[in-house]
Amino acid sequence: MESKRVVFLADMQSFYASVEKAANPALRDKPIVVAGDPKRRSGVVLAACPLAKAYGVTAAEALWQAEQKCRHLVVVKPRMEMYIHVSLQITRIFEAFTDLVEPYSIDEQFLDVTGSIALFGKPEQIAAMIRDRIRLETGVTCRIGIGENKLLAKMACDNFAKKQEQGVFWLHKHTLAQTLWPLPIEKLFGVGSRMKRHFHRMGIYRIGQLAELSPHILTRRWGINGEVLWRTAHGIDDSPVMPKTHDQQKGIGHHMTLPRDYHTADEIKVILLELCEEVCRRARSKGLMGSVVSVGCRGADFEKPAGFWRQMKITDPTNDAMQLYQVSCRLFDQHWQQHPVRSVGVNLGQLVADNIRQLSMFDDIEKHRSLAYAMDGIRARYGNDAILRAVSLLRAGQAKERANKIGGHYK
Repeated sequence: MESKRVVFLADMQSFYASVEKAANPALRDKPIVVAGDPKRRSGVVLAACPLAKAYGVTAAEALWQAEQKCRHLVVVKPRMEMYIHVSLQITRIFEAFTDLVEPYSIDEQFLDVTGSIALFGKPEQIAAMIRDRIRLETGVTCRIGIGENKLLAKMACDNFAKKQEQGVFWLHKHTLAQTLWPLPIEKLFGVGSRMKRHFHRMGIYRIGQLAELSPHILTRRWGINGEVLWRTAHGIDDSPVMPKTHDQQKGIGHHMTLPRDYHTADEIKVILLELCEEVCRRARSKGLMGSVVSVGCRGADFEKPAGFWRQMKITDPTNDAMQLYQVSCRLFDQHWQQHPVRSVGVNLGQLVADNIRQLSMFDDIEKHRSLAYAMDGIRARYGNDAILRAVSLLRAGQAKERANKIGGHYK
């Protein structure tokens, strides 16, 4: 008989805030949040430490709201480069226990420790050793959910391990009726606020009520997603822990929230060009090019939502910024309705390797390609702002500012 898998979902408690406290012991006993700059429209709480959460502060709320809840709140600007470094350090700790480690986010990772039990002991012992090493080497507290698959491990961590003093919980499939099913329906993985309202209208308020339904009822209403929700309620998940699950990209995109409302096409197209440069640089760094171009923007007025997201397929795949920019401008001109813009995004899809190209009699493709890679080399060595297009020096340009950031936040 095949033995059941043992899967962990390891989640770092208040990750950004914990890293900051580990780096600065003076913050240890203070309520802190990691948040962006309100003047640049990034004044949102990215992480709150447990002391701040005790005042009702939550992640993703506006900084001004958090400061009203806790008057002596300490605000720390994000340092993404450091968080990425610590996340990779934690990954190396996981890899000392198993080679099956799958990143889920910067602060969550799956581990399949089925084959590690003979080496390190029972799953609870392995979890305790991992937590101790992470706390000792990084100062970060780790919570671990355990299950026979990724789904059970995730729900074990989110709903139970985070509330346990030891920070570990094993969610067994045969105990779901006593553990998971009594919880509110929104605690089920995959159920957001909108789906919660749908279920409430159906008279379903607990996970157990969903689990007791026939899957055919859910399938008739939501198609395959209905069956997925039913399987989730029963803890059914056959997906393996795959270390290279994120290696294959379906698209490369970049989205930017602007520091102010942009009103004119000339200003917005400066941002479009900068986004095209960044998308193509990232595509070239992976040896890829794409043939589907997507462009979108969001209006500045939340009371009257405006904006669009449209795509176009081009004849020949590209990772040339000016080609991507020309197509992006065409899409923008066709669909922009003259509303002030708050954010802009560009995406390149249907990716293929860039070492096979259709030759052209009229364009020197290799010359453009060599020039682009040369510029990438200079930027890699001297910084992303080592070479800028002249329009980026205008008031609308953001490339120089973004050169000091990772993921929209300062390094």
